[in-house]
Amino acid sequence: MDWTSLPWTALLGAAAALASMTSFAPQALKIARTRDVSGLSARTYALTVLAFALWLAYGVARRDLALMIPNAACLALSSYILMMTLRGGGRPPDRRR
Repeated sequence: MDWTSLPWTALLGAAAALASMTSFAPQALKIARTRDVSGLSARTYALTVLAFALWLAYGVARRDLALMIPNAACLALSSYILMMTLRGGGRPPDRRR
């Protein structure tokens, strides 16, 4: 089966999943690189983590990989951001370079 034979709803779902999964990557990479979490709300990320955990549980209950895979990826990235936000970013960046 090629992409042209998929129903438009499957393509729409795949685009939504890709957008959701990649939306957290820039923030997670910036935190990993700089350890700077200033300006981020731990409450917002706690709610986001809860939402992705619930969506993942729903996908597991339905045995729906289209729900499980993107929500597991988003849960991992948003959990990392939440953890770093709660820790205050971890070690300060080395500025001696």
